[in-house]
Amino acid sequence: MPLETYVGAIDQGTTGTRFMVFDHGGTVVTEAYETHEQIYPEPGWVEHDPLEIWENTQSVVQSALETAGLDADQLAAIGVTNQRETTLLWDRDTGKPVHNAIVWQDRRTTDRVEQLEQEGKTEAIRAKTGLEADAYFSATKAEWLLENADPIKTRRARPADLRDRAADGEILFGTVDSWLVYNLTGNHVTDVTNASRTMLFDIHEMDWDRGLLAEFGVPEACLPEVRPSSDEEYYGTTDPESFLDAEIPVAGALGDQQAALFGQTCFDAGDAKNTYGTGSFFLMNTGNKAVDSDHGLLTTVGFQRSGEPVQYALEGAIFVTGAAIEWLEDMTLIEDAAESETLARSVDSTDGVYVVPAFTGLGAPHWDQRARGTIVGMTRGTRRGHVVRATLESVAYQTRDVAEAMIADSGIEMNRLKVDGGAVKNNFLCQLQADIIGAEIVRPEVDETTALGSAYAAGLAVGYWDDLEELRNNWRVDREFDSEMDEDEADAKYDRWAEAVERSRDWATDSDS
Repeated sequence: MPLETYVGAIDQGTTGTRFMVFDHGGTVVTEAYETHEQIYPEPGWVEHDPLEIWENTQSVVQSALETAGLDADQLAAIGVTNQRETTLLWDRDTGKPVHNAIVWQDRRTTDRVEQLEQEGKTEAIRAKTGLEADAYFSATKAEWLLENADPIKTRRARPADLRDRAADGEILFGTVDSWLVYNLTGNHVTDVTNASRTMLFDIHEMDWDRGLLAEFGVPEACLPEVRPSSDEEYYGTTDPESFLDAEIPVAGALGDQQAALFGQTCFDAGDAKNTYGTGSFFLMNTGNKAVDSDHGLLTTVGFQRSGEPVQYALEGAIFVTGAAIEWLEDMTLIEDAAESETLARSVDSTDGVYVVPAFTGLGAPHWDQRARGTIVGMTRGTRRGHVVRATLESVAYQTRDVAEAMIADSGIEMNRLKVDGGAVKNNFLCQLQADIIGAEIVRPEVDETTALGSAYAAGLAVGYWDDLEELRNNWRVDREFDSEMDEDEADAKYDRWAEAVERSRDWATDSDS
């Protein structure tokens, strides 16, 4: 009797790497997870060690398979999903990075973005890429690396300039998906969703834009080939001599938020989801049309299957939500994330306290790189329960910021929102979210939908699943949360939140350290 087969998903996130294995029903068979170091060389700078990420990836794949007693050749395919915008360069021959990866949260290129604004170039960038000019995206990170990474680290026979070597194709540029695919298969490939987050890719022409490449000094020769998110031709296969002892198709990849959109089976225009991770990312499928935003949202590629048109999405990127709960731990206000729910319930309200967790600036719909974290409304009677509750409420308020912008741009009223990510295990937060936005919140049984989405993309490419309808049938509700708060009360709280946001804005200066 042939062995049962499965699909694996590498979910490489901001704080760690997970490998999950799914069966035909979309059920998790086994998983393993490891964290990696967060490196902060200077205030506002965030880096990861790409070699540590690759080592952890190998470790979690092997650990998950061993835990379940599975052989690698029982994997019909592997999908990849990743922290988006995080940028690195590496040597094509040696496979060694020339510098740590610059993480999406990193703000070191804020001045460069402000220069683009002063030169009046931001609207042209937005027209091509669908993105707000921001240090969040890959273009200015790649530019910084090409100008500042130490060329001695990559020196071989001659000490050549890093940009010259990139122009010769000796140095490769990529986001984390392409770094992993390169190590898995030896091929330099990215998918349409990750390409669309670089601020170097024209989402209408679906190609790298030469004008943007020239603006940021990124040579075309160093760029990965752009492929569909679910690729019947595969990105490549694993090398049995170097990893897993099996040739497994690597057939799907999506940036983490698009992967969650796919994993939540948001296949039709108007379908929406919000993922609560380190940040929160609210996406609505807009079909084959790239909808321009007038309210501070991003227009981005949702996904693409082989031989089919691109599906676009509107996105609201909130930089800090789960990271705000981690901050509560760092400040010893809670011992672990689970305690945040208990403490939030220990008080009837925040007693007028508002927390704006703009630790790395504000994303959608405000786009203020110089906003900083703020607590307002404290009195001598403020206790940690009030601060913890206010921090959880900030997650809900930021989501409403984006929801209102999305309704205004799309013209679609939102009565139902699918949610996923680690924070949605918090029932208090889910109920609060329903109350603040006045819509039904739906939590699926499998809340790690980023991994599921990349598994679905890879599995569809190799015929493990037949079609989208089969995936829709796999989607199952864990719990639904209906709004219980009076609408006027929710509006009043939200209006007060808007005042707190204003107090956080335009705070950081170049002299801050």
